[in-house]
Amino acid sequence: MSNNRYKLHPVSTIINFVKGLKDLIIPFLIIFVANGFNVSFNPKEEGFWAELIPLVIMSIFTLAYLFNGVLKWWTFVYWFEEDELRVEYGFLIKKKRYIPFHRIQSFNYKEGIFHRIFGLVQVMVETAGSTDGKPEVILTAITKEAAKQIEQVTRNVKQNNMDSLTDVEGNVAILEDENSIIQPQRTILKMNMKDLIILASTSNSIGVVLAGVAAVLSQFSEFIPYEWIFEEVSSFIKFGFVFVTLIIFAGLLVAWLISVMITFINYYNYTVIEEDERITITRGLLEKKKITIPLNRIQAIKIVENPLKQLFGYSSVVVESASAGYGEKDKKMTLFPLISKKKVYQPLQELLPAFEWEQSLTRPPKKAKPFFYRLDFFWIVPLIGLCSYFWFPFGLLSILIIIPVIFLGLWQYKTTGFAIKGNQLTIVYRIISKVTFVVEKKRIQAIQSKQSYFQRRKNISSVQAIVMSGMTGATAKASNLNEHDAEQVLRWFEKSNA
Repeated sequence: MSNNRYKLHPVSTIINFVKGLKDLIIPFLIIFVANGFNVSFNPKEEGFWAELIPLVIMSIFTLAYLFNGVLKWWTFVYWFEEDELRVEYGFLIKKKRYIPFHRIQSFNYKEGIFHRIFGLVQVMVETAGSTDGKPEVILTAITKEAAKQIEQVTRNVKQNNMDSLTDVEGNVAILEDENSIIQPQRTILKMNMKDLIILASTSNSIGVVLAGVAAVLSQFSEFIPYEWIFEEVSSFIKFGFVFVTLIIFAGLLVAWLISVMITFINYYNYTVIEEDERITITRGLLEKKKITIPLNRIQAIKIVENPLKQLFGYSSVVVESASAGYGEKDKKMTLFPLISKKKVYQPLQELLPAFEWEQSLTRPPKKAKPFFYRLDFFWIVPLIGLCSYFWFPFGLLSILIIIPVIFLGLWQYKTTGFAIKGNQLTIVYRIISKVTFVVEKKRIQAIQSKQSYFQRRKNISSVQAIVMSGMTGATAKASNLNEHDAEQVLRWFEKSNA
């Protein structure tokens, strides 16, 4: 195998520099706000040197990040040797990383603005041991031909290893391997503009936009003329309730349009493809992303329905995977951001035919109803007491909060349930959104049964299943079941997976 050493593209210097500057945006804003946005370039003016300090600090940090970007590019090299992808980087402290090709699970790609201008791509190498949310190696900027070369070398080495193994095991294994290689590509899902609009309208992106505006305003509160705004609003109110309503509606419409734009940029051309026992997801307008999830790395499937999506008959599907994904810390990978609940089972059945998706659930008993909301009284009662004391008599209205809490508890009670079918466990639960959690027995790391003193008196117990996903794992909990139903789940898990 060739020992030629390859460097990253020089554009990686700019990319690393820009990434560093992103981390400095908030500190720079704080410095400017603390300085009252006063920047003078006249040395004769009073306070010139004091106002110059923020610029000096910013310049030092900017130059440091630029130098760091150049240093990272200059010292980073990779090459192929002895069936391994080898990486070396670092100036004062040299770091080396050797990754056997047989351990590489997938390559994930990003194409930011700089990548797309120069025809480059960022490659994230994921291995079987990538369970902390980080790829094993990140090649910040290489040509697409170089990325294909890495993938081709990896495929060739794996194929050679497979050929040598099947030569020992017999010709039948070779034929099976050849059949697995030529599997056709299938498009499972492709989102259109209508889907993106519905996704933006039924997700929490509008709330994020409003929260972002509020956060920005809070940073510049001392510069906002609140008295003038109050006077203007008061004059608006004189025009009548309809006019004020139109103003509020216009504000919400702008927030909705911004959320649609953000969703369109993030999920543009969202496509899910299944090929060769792998799921490939591509999306993004400004920053194009491509992720590959091996089917054998999927730990569990979640079908999530927030109240708005549930109202309109839509859901989203999340994969709990032992994969590094886009390099983010969160291991939850969105497989279908938006899909009709009536149509969700068909593509899932195509991807994971071993699962049975529609099952009758074992529900909590009627005596368990109070357990879904009475625990909330521990924080509700003190809250009502404080509100009533400090804002009497209007604070007494806080007692009305009990009504939605009880309704939410009853909603959770009607949602909760579980089902066992062969080696499959299905748990349905709700905090706010309804979640259907489907997992195979062999993927479950642990099952716990919990029972408080009050539950014990009523022969009620809760069951929680844990699968490997991220640093802490993913959990699903069926609360307040009959005690014998909880024991049934434990006995099922204790039996041999065989």
